[in-house]
Formats: sequence, C-alpha cells, structure tokens
Amino acid sequence: MKTFPRDANPYHRTPEFTESTLPDALRRRHTTKPGVWARIRVVEGQLRYRILAPEPREHVLTPERPGIVEPEVPHEVEPIGPVRFYVEFLR
Repeated sequence: MKTFPRDANPYHRTPEFTESTLPDALRRRHTTKPGVWARIRVVEGQLRYRILAPEPREHVLTPERPGIVEPEVPHEVEPIGPVRFYVEFLR
C-alpha cells in the first residue's frame, strides 16, 4: 500500500461501522474526491479491502494493519465475520 503525503492532515472521521451497519455504498466500487486520502482503521476483527484500479489488489485489514485509500482510486470493502471499523479522511 502507498503512504500518505507528509502534509496530509485528518479533517473528518466516520462513525464506527460493524458488519451489520456497513453502508452498501462502501461494499461496492467507490472513490474519494480529488485530493482526499483515507485511512481505514479496524478496531476489532478483519475487513477485506479491494483496490480495483489501476492494478487490482486485495488486502486483509486488522487492528494492526490499517488500509490507505488514495484519492480517486476505486475500491470496496467486505467484512470477514464480525468487525468494527471507521474511516478517517485526510487532505
């Protein structure tokens, strides 16, 4: 996974989601806006994170392994059993 630019600062955080409350929009292909990065923080459990382009990749996120979302890169997530996570946005 990529790393954040040095000047990227957090500005918003989602509520905590579970496998039951995960919005459908996050389960299917979506992107962040231009210039917006995101960090997917798993609090408990595991979350499958699929980067869909330009080169498809898949990662299993855990509390020890957060996900990094690049601006405008299509991606989706899928719970692997019970999970709690949130998304932190940076720009």
